[in-house]
Amino acid sequence: MRVIAFATGLMAIPLLGAAGPSPGRHLSWRNEPGTSYLRDVRPILDKNCTSCHQPASKQSDLDLTTYAGFQAGGKRGPAFVAGSPEQSLVIQFITAGLTPSMPFGQPMLPANEVSTIRDWIASGARDDSPSEDASSEPAVYRQPPVITALRFSPDGKTLAVSGHREVLLHRADGSGLVKRLHGKADRILSIAFSADGNLMIAGGGTPARFGEIQVWEPHEGTLLRTAEATSDTVFGASLSPDASKVAVGCADNTVRAFETATGKELYKISTHENWVLGTAFGIDSKRLVSVGRDRAAKLIDASAGQFLENVNQMHGELAAVARHPTTDEIVIGGEDRIPYIYTMDRPRNMKVGEDATLVRQLAAQDGPIFALDWSPDGKRVAVAGAGSTVNIYDADTGSPLASCKGHVAGIYAVAFSPDSAHLATGGFDGQVRLYSTKDCTLEKSFVPVPLYGGPQ
Repeated sequence: MRVIAFATGLMAIPLLGAAGPSPGRHLSWRNEPGTSYLRDVRPILDKNCTSCHQPASKQSDLDLTTYAGFQAGGKRGPAFVAGSPEQSLVIQFITAGLTPSMPFGQPMLPANEVSTIRDWIASGARDDSPSEDASSEPAVYRQPPVITALRFSPDGKTLAVSGHREVLLHRADGSGLVKRLHGKADRILSIAFSADGNLMIAGGGTPARFGEIQVWEPHEGTLLRTAEATSDTVFGASLSPDASKVAVGCADNTVRAFETATGKELYKISTHENWVLGTAFGIDSKRLVSVGRDRAAKLIDASAGQFLENVNQMHGELAAVARHPTTDEIVIGGEDRIPYIYTMDRPRNMKVGEDATLVRQLAAQDGPIFALDWSPDGKRVAVAGAGSTVNIYDADTGSPLASCKGHVAGIYAVAFSPDSAHLATGGFDGQVRLYSTKDCTLEKSFVPVPLYGGPQ
């Protein structure tokens, strides 16, 4: 059993059945003197190189996510020659001795990072990484993993579900697995589709190493590009309605926006005072709301990358945000267990202590709120969290409509189908559940990953 801290920081989630090595393979760790591959070299590669050279996007047939891939090299041959840095291709490319210089299209590496790689090669290029390292092979599961993200495709035919180092595409009715989209990030914490369904965004990363945004063409299962940010996972990835930008929250208290077409970071906003755990664009893609552990829902000019104002009256830490499908209203929730619906447009000047943008608040939940969704027809809001039920409310009146039962506790992802008739949920127990939104009748329950010993 492996343990991760859930995005909210409110509780620890055992990651049941997280993918591991093949049967009989044991974890080992070798501490080598001098420059370390694991401690010194791999972080440089992760930060600068692996977005282009990873299993799902092996440019020049080069995978730099593992020592073995680094050693094997790509089309030009092995990446390094142990003991001979100047004969090593990696040194020649990062010093512009060979073209194109690397990282491609980016500034050259700082001299100290070049020296670190050179010294490591000169000292024998030893591998001190754990034997349970990243692999280009699909994950192997012995138990269902915790589900942290799921989303229906806009045509209603596919349900995308988070896995370990992958997104799994299922038929929307739960009748079968269609594709496995294998990437680099250990955790996938958020999924979003463009309105036309031609792009899918997955946000997450590997804890204490990097955050990653993946841009997929989901029909063919092609990874178009990736972008990395910070030295930890990213949270609450959202895609602007015009599909031009991706926004994420970060553990360094920033909101960052990336250009979808290139993966280029456009800006970062540093006005939050704690982790940022959710983002949502306005309907015209020109504004953005972010929420986080500092209790604030912040309104941002998404074009200029400028903070505008706080939307909410602060209560508890916030973990989730979702927007109405056709108006600039948002629902937010978190630690204090109450979902609040706000408008992004202030109707009048706000007085001290006044919640001028508050539309209404919904009933208190049985525990902290981890996930929210607004139905595409605008009529319902789904609320999930530490409690054992997903509650559905009338968005216009706040009246409770239905409670979806079956989970034990810990529900981290909810999503309405495009026709608003179905609700998908997932969480701690690793089961995807499909409910009728009319009365929360359970329609289907299934494990989204192939379990070891079962069909692959």
